[in-house]
Amino acid sequence: MQLEIGKIYTGKVKGITQYGAFVDIDGGGTGMVHISEIANTFVSDIREHLTEEQEVKVKVIGINDAGKISLSIKKAAPAAPQRKNDDKRRSQKPNVWEPKKTTPPSEMTFEDMMSHFKQTSEERMCDIKRSTDRKNKTRRK
Repeated sequence: MQLEIGKIYTGKVKGITQYGAFVDIDGGGTGMVHISEIANTFVSDIREHLTEEQEVKVKVIGINDAGKISLSIKKAAPAAPQRKNDDKRRSQKPNVWEPKKTTPPSEMTFEDMMSHFKQTSEERMCDIKRSTDRKNKTRRK
């Protein structure tokens, strides 16, 4: 049976090493699942996730010129469903890195611009002073 890149197959874990697991695909030969393709989380020990002779679903992610087959278990698993409220929460939070919208300078008088500059610089100086006071633990209560 000829394996196709991108297709999902069922296989059995035949061997486990510290860098990956070898999986025998039904009628398609043996491929390797690299440690980074085992799970969506960090894997320090493959034996915590797989055992020999365990049946697994694998996705063929590559076949090189020498015929070596690269497999992935995490890409063969169905995508985790998104929580419904995630999008709402993200849209409600303001972006703190985005500058506040102000009146464009072309519509401000020189005095307004100076006043605005003075106000923002005083706010920044207060923030810097608070930050250094916290670091030095000299802030008075």
